[in-house]
Amino acid sequence: MTIGEALRDAAVRLEPVGGTGRLDAVFLLAHAGGVSRQEMIGHRERELTPDVAERFEALVARRASGVPLAYVTGEAGFYGRMFAVDSRVLVPRPETELAVEWAVRHLRAIGREAGTAADVGTGSGAIAVSLACELPELNVYASDTSQAALAVARGNAARNDVFQHVTFLHGDLAAPLLSYAPFDCVVVNLPYVPTAQCAAAPDPVSFEPIVARDGGPDGLALYRRLLPDLPALIAPRGIIVLEAAPVNARALEALVRSALPRSGVETIRDYAELDRFVVAVVPPQDEEPDLEAARFIPT
Repeated sequence: MTIGEALRDAAVRLEPVGGTGRLDAVFLLAHAGGVSRQEMIGHRERELTPDVAERFEALVARRASGVPLAYVTGEAGFYGRMFAVDSRVLVPRPETELAVEWAVRHLRAIGREAGTAADVGTGSGAIAVSLACELPELNVYASDTSQAALAVARGNAARNDVFQHVTFLHGDLAAPLLSYAPFDCVVVNLPYVPTAQCAAAPDPVSFEPIVARDGGPDGLALYRRLLPDLPALIAPRGIIVLEAAPVNARALEALVRSALPRSGVETIRDYAELDRFVVAVVPPQDEEPDLEAARFIPT
């Protein structure tokens, strides 16, 4: 089978899965090994070696069954780096990169690049590891209730050479973090999809762990449990970034305002212009709220 024939046949099989059949085919063939993107473009008549053809067929079959592309290849890109992912963790989403952007810019703006940060519900560790990579002097702490997810996260910290800079803690929400608080930055990406909206098979998202997606009836069940600990978690002048769904971001904003009445709180939109993040900036002690340190448009 030639490169061109393999790509054509795979694209037809994969198109119904996610509407990106050709792109998936190209990515999977490159992942199968031995075939560069340049060869795919300029030498479509070249025959695949039997071992590459066999690996490619296995990958295409998994993807055709609905398995997310990242689970098929075992890795996903996030904030310019690669992270190992599998069925123990969610696949990092591009919009979540904005949470890292807000956190990094705020820490630089207030001169706390060597301060402390917490990642609540770290999953694959994408947020915690990205923060540690972007700010090498930052002390990062990350929590998760899943030991399996923490194993993935620790592997990703080692993969990106920041294993010594991120402390992974097992426990429920803020509980394992409180003894290290307060933090200059807290990023929270808890399950926020309302139960009724959680994807079911054959949607590729259904392959991701339900415990990492289901946020209860309105998607805010875990956030409500976390909110009482926010005042103890965050230091004066610190920033909190909480990711939510477009359907419940404004409701989460109201809850955060109640939990942090002296802080500046606002809802931020993602790349698709959808409400996605609630950002709170805690004022210096005995001062009024001031969001100016965090007023920027991430790029």
